[in-house]
Amino acid sequence: MLPVSQAEQTILDLVRPVSVTESVDLTLATDRILAAAIESRLDFPHWDNSAMDGYAVKFADVRSSTPKHPITLEVVEEIPAGYQPQRELQSGEAARIFTGAIVPAGADTIVMQEHTQRVQKNFVKIQIAPTARSFVRQRGEYARMGDRLLAAGTVLNPAEIAILAATGCDRVEVYRRPRVAILSTGDELVSPSNNLKPGQIVDSNQYAIAAFVQQAGGIPICMGIIPDDRAKLTAAMSEAIEAADFVISTGGVSEGDYDYVEAILGELGGDIQIRSVAIKPGKPLTVAQFNRESHSVVYFGLPGNPVSALVSCWRFVKLAIAKFSGLPEPEWRSTWLDVTTTQDLHADGQRETYLWGQLALSDGRYQFSLAGGTQSSANLINLAGTTALAMIPVDTTAIAAGSTVRVLVL
Repeated sequence: MLPVSQAEQTILDLVRPVSVTESVDLTLATDRILAAAIESRLDFPHWDNSAMDGYAVKFADVRSSTPKHPITLEVVEEIPAGYQPQRELQSGEAARIFTGAIVPAGADTIVMQEHTQRVQKNFVKIQIAPTARSFVRQRGEYARMGDRLLAAGTVLNPAEIAILAATGCDRVEVYRRPRVAILSTGDELVSPSNNLKPGQIVDSNQYAIAAFVQQAGGIPICMGIIPDDRAKLTAAMSEAIEAADFVISTGGVSEGDYDYVEAILGELGGDIQIRSVAIKPGKPLTVAQFNRESHSVVYFGLPGNPVSALVSCWRFVKLAIAKFSGLPEPEWRSTWLDVTTTQDLHADGQRETYLWGQLALSDGRYQFSLAGGTQSSANLINLAGTTALAMIPVDTTAIAAGSTVRVLVL
């Protein structure tokens, strides 16, 4: 059995980051990964503009204003947002201005309207002296034309989408998403729509792994349930390998009479890199690489138990998909935290053990609580709400409540 850290590195070494890109409409780019750096096409702000409703003035005219001795200026123009000022402000003049509007030439300061009093029709009293350039957003203050706004490898979330739109991008170049073929093996499996017969099990893995792939940024290709028939399994695995960047199968990787996956991988020309890992749950993990003319494929043969399958996805497959997707290394590495466990944690000490549960913030420190019920690899019921996996190292059999435990954040 490979140690977990060695298995992780072996898997990452098999993955080649994607180089193929595609142009997508900005409305469809959320959660996609930027393929090329974005430089600003404009200055931000585009021009000096007002951050406040008030009056545009020359600071030199109003620097001595006080409530007892206000300065009176003639209002010569009104400037709403979206309007081009028509004249240059002269000494003794002010312009009524609104938030976001262009500051007229000659003005260098905005006085907020709360510090003014309008008198007659065309005059305003400045009752409090402002500071120089107050409430003026200066052209290029946030970014200059040619400045780099977003780096390649950036995940496009709402803020990044806003930046792209503001700089004039209606389409953006992103990396192609990884295609992940998913198949479940076993004569005992049936789809959720079937009525269960004695000995049958509903195939939850197909749905769970498809959801995992979508959350990881991939495109799931669900190939359904494949019976324990060597010819049918060979055909399905071959089709999956040709169709995808990654293949995930569940079941058929132990040492039973009907566990054919490893043998078929060899027959199909796969270079088997991992056969088992010193992890619990998830020990029977098979990983192979296929080099095709057009692309390389990494095959993950996962255990059939639902928890084992998902733990394997969270611990190993997620990293592989992230690296393929074009994320920079700090982004595709797992997130680990040292937190306090609220309960005693137990393991047999022979394998690196993962226990599932929830993280919660208490008095400024994260705490880990075990999911209620049995920590069994077949018990997917108490997996609901899982936000972290507590890791118990090899040769450690217990971590006492109140102690520090390292957790993998999901």
